[in-house]
Amino acid sequence: MRDSGVRHIGRLQRGVRPVVVTAALCVAMSACSFSDEPDDGGAGQTPGAGRLDARTAAALAAVEKATERAGSARVSSSSVMGDLLSMRTAGVLGWAGEPVGRLSITYTGGELAESMRALNSSSMEARLLPDAYYAKVGDKFAAQMRGKHWIRYGYDDLADLPGGSGTYLKDQLRNTAPIQPVELLLASGDARRAGTETVRGERTTHYSGTVDVAALADSALRDQLVQAGVTTETVDIWVNDRNLLVKKVEQGELSSGRMSSTAYYSAYGVKATVKAPEGGDTADFKDLLGNSGASSASPG
Repeated sequence: MRDSGVRHIGRLQRGVRPVVVTAALCVAMSACSFSDEPDDGGAGQTPGAGRLDARTAAALAAVEKATERAGSARVSSSSVMGDLLSMRTAGVLGWAGEPVGRLSITYTGGELAESMRALNSSSMEARLLPDAYYAKVGDKFAAQMRGKHWIRYGYDDLADLPGGSGTYLKDQLRNTAPIQPVELLLASGDARRAGTETVRGERTTHYSGTVDVAALADSALRDQLVQAGVTTETVDIWVNDRNLLVKKVEQGELSSGRMSSTAYYSAYGVKATVKAPEGGDTADFKDLLGNSGASSASPG
């Protein structure tokens, strides 16, 4: 990830390239004391299921269902990807019907952030709509796009990128519900109840697990993580009495280094209305590729 990011930076300095989506996708995406002792996780487990007992599996399944029903939420998060990028994100995500989202992203450190600052784009607005992802850039970056401030990444165009990376990006952008960490815990076979804590004023139950990507039985989920360069990952979630995520922490080993992400969710059911930017202020991702070719400009 870091080596490819450095190559993207070099290309940015020579002209317009769609690296903004790389930074935005790193969203995709701290310490409290325990008040209960962790469960031993031994009862009811099935062969090959690690510490995932029937009680934990049922609780996590309930979180999936409750999240789907909620349909939307506010999110605030911070993410670090080694020396390449650190960032903060805040906004609203909706998944009742077609996925939508409106996010404010601030790059706080790392090599990619330095290049974004040089282009007057140290912060960015992002909009997710059913057919495309939109990223707003600063004036200096816009000057290289005939004054247009938005880049449109059509999901179908992303899926056509070579090497499979575009399909992964499309899948991630169209999955706005905070369900993947729950799916990872269920698929890992290593999830356990780790006690109860108060998080931002809410009493929550903490679930924790370690994911060995190569050992995942869910081939689709495994392939997505392999595509992202993830080899191992620890997942922690804090769930309130309505079976909704209040907090999520993911830490993983990419093929090129360490990553971590912490997110908080609130105001489930909030109105999530997102409109596309004005067409006259929008440049299309595929038109920005120019003569560089899709493979050299593939985001991520």
